[in-house]
Amino acid sequence: TMPAVARKSASKQKGRHGGKKKLAIKYVIDCTHPVEDGILDVADFEKFLNQRIKVDGKTNNMEKRVSVTRSKSKLTINSEIEFSKRYLKYLTKKYLKKNNLRDWLRVVANSKDSYELRYFQINNEEEEEEGDD
Repeated sequence: TMPAVARKSASKQKGRHGGKKKLAIKYVIDCTHPVEDGILDVADFEKFLNQRIKVDGKTNNMEKRVSVTRSKSKLTINSEIEFSKRYLKYLTKKYLKKNNLRDWLRVVANSKDSYELRYFQINNEEEEEEGDD
């Protein structure tokens, strides 16, 4: 009977970790720069995230638990379950790669719960002209 008891407490623990009270996680991806320059389509990026975000190891399994919404050039990801910000960065980079934008854009955290797509700062003419910083 001992193992059964141990197993029961283990499953209870797992339940406590996974099935927490409803969380309200919110992340923002700010795509303003590339959108203003017309090199990135937010609607397409939104579609990509909706297709690619995995919940419990499966795509197209977001139901009501995770949602991606778009306002102008920002995407907001809301989640009621554990959701890692790092995973969003991973997916964003995947999307940039798919659209051959990885050489121009980088994903930078501009606050605790948001990422921003920024251009790489190329400092090749620095020596010639920019003396003041």
